[in-house]
Amino acid sequence: MENASPPPGKIRCDACPVMCYIADGRIGACDRYANHDGVLVRLDPHTIIERTGQKLVPFLTGPDASDWDGDIVQGARPFVTAVGAGTTYPDYKPAPFIISQQAGGVDMVTVVTEGIFSYCGVKVKIDTDRHIGEERDIVRVKDEPVGHVMTSEYGSRMLSLGGVEHLTGGSKAEGRITCGTLLRLCNREPVEMTIGDDGHQTTLVVQAGQPPVINGEQERLMRVGCGSATIGMFAKQWLGHVDDVVVVDDHITGVLSEHQAGKLLDVPPTGIRIKGRRSTPGRYFQVARPGTGWGGTDISDPLVILGDFNPAVAWEGLRLFMISTTGEQFGYYVLDAALRPRPAPLPEALERSARIIRDNCEPSVCSVLFMGGAGGSLRAGVTENPVKLTRSVKNALTHVSCGGAEAYVWPGGGITVMVDVMQMPEGSFGYVPTPALVAPIEFTMRAEDYAALGGYVDEIRPLHQILTDRTRRVGPADREPDPMSPWNYRWFRGQAG
Repeated sequence: MENASPPPGKIRCDACPVMCYIADGRIGACDRYANHDGVLVRLDPHTIIERTGQKLVPFLTGPDASDWDGDIVQGARPFVTAVGAGTTYPDYKPAPFIISQQAGGVDMVTVVTEGIFSYCGVKVKIDTDRHIGEERDIVRVKDEPVGHVMTSEYGSRMLSLGGVEHLTGGSKAEGRITCGTLLRLCNREPVEMTIGDDGHQTTLVVQAGQPPVINGEQERLMRVGCGSATIGMFAKQWLGHVDDVVVVDDHITGVLSEHQAGKLLDVPPTGIRIKGRRSTPGRYFQVARPGTGWGGTDISDPLVILGDFNPAVAWEGLRLFMISTTGEQFGYYVLDAALRPRPAPLPEALERSARIIRDNCEPSVCSVLFMGGAGGSLRAGVTENPVKLTRSVKNALTHVSCGGAEAYVWPGGGITVMVDVMQMPEGSFGYVPTPALVAPIEFTMRAEDYAALGGYVDEIRPLHQILTDRTRRVGPADREPDPMSPWNYRWFRGQAG
């Protein structure tokens, strides 16, 4: 059965384990390969990066590409990515492209492959103080579990989505939805998800490079710092305009008169009392429950976190300013004769300080980092001795990139990479319905180092042989380092090897 002939009018695609039979004029299950008059063709163009500072050059614009001027390199050395290159499946064959070119007088080799990643996922960083879920809460898309909430970082919430347990360890529907979710996120498309269970459920829309939408409301600003840090940064701007300041924050609420910054500025005690767990002077934990209100708490009225003022210290007319960590919520109060805070018109100096806090907040954005393990089959497309490639990467003799973007290689065994999808060319990711993601990966090294690790030297082709009128050209991402820079390698940095 394995070697059976294709049905009449169909051809068999061997680019992934699904092994589709594709009829003439149709495409395979992955949307990446098609049957054109009995010939298996790759639908997406192969992509190179040109360091000319230009933006994306459309692929075959016009019905006959007549607007293409024939100049592929445009006077700059290109970098050949794996986007659109094809895979090594069924794993015993060399990578689709093994390219030689010179960089700074050094003979270099770049091996490019679209890896089929079953062991992959994304880490999502969401810049917000709003509560989106408890740590370990399940993240669902279309009612299927696709990941979980990780930690809260400094002004951000973290999600871990995907992974082999969701792709292949659950139901067929879970694997299919997880794969689709990862694909859309990695290709910078929006994904709606829910976090938590009934009674504490949050709806979230995540898109790489865009602000998150939380329960239908688009987030604007990432907090300037925790409540304590905000006190330290802006204490001088409040001096003389107010008697005390409370910066409301889910994690660390700050109080100016008790804080060390206030002490050094000779701010006198005010007798203020905060409901919460006092940490160190002027710093309070757990003043309220997490939520989508002031400073990531569940409150809309900041006065609820105040206890009674100490009558031995406080005084009638005491001026109190309360503000959130983004400067978007604030209130001004004056104590009456009973030492109760009453709303009062906001002085211009305090309104100006709120604007300064907002101006010092960075825009809220979602960051999506693809994470995958380059397994034995992918490495076998580079060398017949896969462990030698791993050692070469660890020894900084081989540089790893994904779609030309710099990849962080995790320490320890194997080649586990993580890359910001915003630094990669658009449409870098595909899928196969096994299910798994298809992601580009490139290994660049000196020609002599490639030969030393047992590479397929007979398969090396010069750059000009792989450039065609179907080649898509893109400019590098902003501030993205050159994968072929000698600074990536030990031999240039004066180290052995």
